[in-house]
Amino acid sequence: MLAGVKSAYERALERLSEQGIEPPRSGGLTEEVRRQIAAARQHTEAKLAELEILHRDRRRKAQTAAAGAEDLAKLDQDYVAERRRIEDALERKVARLRAPEREV
Repeated sequence: MLAGVKSAYERALERLSEQGIEPPRSGGLTEEVRRQIAAARQHTEAKLAELEILHRDRRRKAQTAAAGAEDLAKLDQDYVAERRRIEDALERKVARLRAPEREV
C-alpha cells in the first residue's frame, strides 16, 4: 500500500472514533458462540412459524364462528404480543452470548 494512503475501512474507523463510537472488537466471536446464536435464531424462527400457523387457524375458526370484530382484534393483539415476547427473548439470548464476560 502507498505511504499515507488509507483504506476505506481505516477511514471508517477514524470517523467512528471521531463520533465517540468504539471500533469493533478484533477478537470476534468464537465458532461455538456463532453456532449457539445460529441455533437460537433457528429455534426462534420455528417458534414464530408455529405461532403464525396457530394464529391463522384460530382466526379462521373465529371467522367461521362469526366472531365479532373485537374478538378478531383480540386474537391479533395476542398474536403480536406473543411474537414480540419471542423476539425479545431471542435478542436477550443473543446479547448474553455475545457478551465478552459471559458465564460458561
